[in-house]
Amino acid sequence: MDARDSDLKKELDATLQTRRELGEEYESALVDSFLEKVDQRIDAAVERRVRRGFAQAQTATARDSRSPRATDSWGERFGFGIVSLVLAVPLSAIGAGTAHLPGLIVTWVGIVGVNAVQAARSNPGLFGAARRRSSKDDDWKD
Repeated sequence: MDARDSDLKKELDATLQTRRELGEEYESALVDSFLEKVDQRIDAAVERRVRRGFAQAQTATARDSRSPRATDSWGERFGFGIVSLVLAVPLSAIGAGTAHLPGLIVTWVGIVGVNAVQAARSNPGLFGAARRRSSKDDDWKD
């Protein structure tokens, strides 16, 4: 039993003792008083939980919004670029060999697309998000 439960038990015991001393005519007032204390404790506990959940959500949002991410090191981005170029040679040969020029174009559109997605993931403001963000900031200032 923690301290809060112990305090609540003491409050209940005091309310029951007071009821015995004052009689039945004060019973509803005593019960209302005790229930008000219980409601206050419940409200305080809910408020603490909501504040804790809100703080955890803010912390998670702050961690997710870091740019670039801690795991996206320069070496990882460089390695992705090198692997992409190395794979581009056989993919280009396969695309051009099977479908000629259209196959080569589709292959390179895919290669450029994969690299664009990787660049956008590593640098969230790369493709104009920074400009949109600054116009939103201006709206908030008005």
